[in-house]
Amino acid sequence: MKLFTIGFTKTTAEHFFSRLSTAGVKKIIDARLNRDGQLAGFAKAQDLQFFLERLASIKYVAEPLLAPSAEALQMYRKKEMQWEEYAAEYLRLIRARGVETSLDPAGLDESCLLCSEPKPDRCHRRLAAEYLRGCSNRAIEVIHL
Repeated sequence: MKLFTIGFTKTTAEHFFSRLSTAGVKKIIDARLNRDGQLAGFAKAQDLQFFLERLASIKYVAEPLLAPSAEALQMYRKKEMQWEEYAAEYLRLIRARGVETSLDPAGLDESCLLCSEPKPDRCHRRLAAEYLRGCSNRAIEVIHL
């Protein structure tokens, strides 16, 4: 089973959609807290769903269970919380939400977790993917696009 991750900032729409198509992604799972912020550009939830379906035949679903808390995200962005603290808080949050029992593991195959960060190293989408891989009884290969 393959679970992809991708961020939309610091890239063009062409490069973003090309990476998804080339990888064979079948579904985007939007893990963002703010899906319609003005900084989202081509990735505003309603527009993104249209573009994904029309340009690449990719399904779109928003998954609030994978979004970080507003408080922790704000503290991290204001540098009031270090990455390690933010990561630990996020993992506590998704564990408390029971995402591993709420999300169907079969529905993750050829899906892609989406957030805004351009790289996965300091991003909650990577944490979510690794968490889901660790909770699954299936072998999940996590691939960062």
